Amino acid sequence: MLIKECTGYELEKEKSNTSEDFFNRSEVTFIDGSEERTLHVLYVRYFDEFLQELTPFQENPILSQDNLEVNFKDIVALVCLIKNPGLRNRKRLYINSKQEFASYFQDIDFDKLPEIVLAVKQNHKFELRSPLDYIKQSR
Repeated sequence: MLIKECTGYELEKEKSNTSEDFFNRSEVTFIDGSEERTLHVLYVRYFDEFLQELTPFQENPILSQDNLEVNFKDIVALVCLIKNPGLRNRKRLYINSKQEFASYFQDIDFDKLPEIVLAVKQNHKFELRSPLDYIKQSR
């Protein structure tokens, strides 16, 4: 699977009676076989407050190198795809439970994650051979 883009952003209210400003959207664009797909992950913005609980990162930006900044919301969809490769066949994922959100971050190898994210931000591509390479294996 070729990862082409990882990005995230805060939703803003389009109408005064909507609740979009309580959510973030994270997207990962990838090529699976010969087909380009994008997984959109919509999650409650409040979950960003658990950055230190879920990851070894202390604050946003979580990575900063060569004028590139990566925020937590930029990696959420990528982490979901790594943790559950079956999401390749879905377009959207909605997460409104802290427990479900946290489950995607369990056992992720955060030491290896920057190599994917920085390669995607710099070169617009990263060959993800096996998602298992980015999940800590119990011994």
